[in-house]
Amino acid sequence: MWGTRRRTIQTKQQSSATHWLAAFLDRLRREDLSPVTVRGYRYDLRQFFQWWQEGKGHDARPEQLSSLDLIRYRQYLVNVQALKPTTINRRLEALRHFCRWAYDTRRLKRHIAQDVKPLQVVRNVQPLGLVDAEVYSLLRVAGASTHGLATRNYTLVQLFLQTGLRVGEVAALQVGDLVLRERAGLVRVRAGKGLKAREVPLNATARRALRTYLATREEPRPTDPLFVSTRGTAMPTRNIQATLTHLARRAKLRRVRVSAHTLRHTFALTYIRQNPGKLVELASLLGHESLDTTAIYTRPSREELAQDLERSRLNVDG
Repeated sequence: MWGTRRRTIQTKQQSSATHWLAAFLDRLRREDLSPVTVRGYRYDLRQFFQWWQEGKGHDARPEQLSSLDLIRYRQYLVNVQALKPTTINRRLEALRHFCRWAYDTRRLKRHIAQDVKPLQVVRNVQPLGLVDAEVYSLLRVAGASTHGLATRNYTLVQLFLQTGLRVGEVAALQVGDLVLRERAGLVRVRAGKGLKAREVPLNATARRALRTYLATREEPRPTDPLFVSTRGTAMPTRNIQATLTHLARRAKLRRVRVSAHTLRHTFALTYIRQNPGKLVELASLLGHESLDTTAIYTRPSREELAQDLERSRLNVDG
């Protein structure tokens, strides 16, 4: 009898947390957040509730959440799971947004997450991007793709490298978002991060690749997705990421884990190297709101720091 009663309480507890989470995610969808963002919130919050319910036991209910629970969760992520600070801060941000919603909707009596501080992340080196040889290898493999995907995959990689677009932005592109002229061109990002629109110029390399790719499509309409799967439907972000991972594996790129964001970093690092000092322009191309975000590309690389330390070591070898 006790076992049955305990299972009933646990089911009600889980149902309550599940109901809160479902209502919160529905709110995010109504705010027109991208499906990728909503899935990220759902994953991070499920991780928290699983940890919280296991620790609190069968009588825990979400309305009992406290600031102390969030602080203990932060300590758990740091000391037990040993996650990266950026991952921890992402999960804390999801909790902060969730708790703010719960407070605004009177589910919680106070905003318990407002005083829970994120971890301080000191980025003293620039992000990792691909070097020229790795770029050439990736493009060569993409252009040799089988099953009639060579032109599409080559163009996909080139677009990331020549524009620095986010993977969600590329997945949302339609044919009509492109302007391709003989000596100029651009791509319109209709809803970038924060639902901000922007236009990114297309250089000759990108225009040439896009023209070649579009020539393989049967009279695409302006509203058709730019990149399509083998079934003719729009490539979702997960398929784009999987394609890049597959190409990097075939190109035997092991120094850097290759993703769409790696190619975005590669674009930014190349741009700032070829256009030193043009931080405002780079921020505009990347869709950054703050120059502080863009400034990471002006910091020294790990290799540069290592070389500097090697040159400046004390002569104590005896």
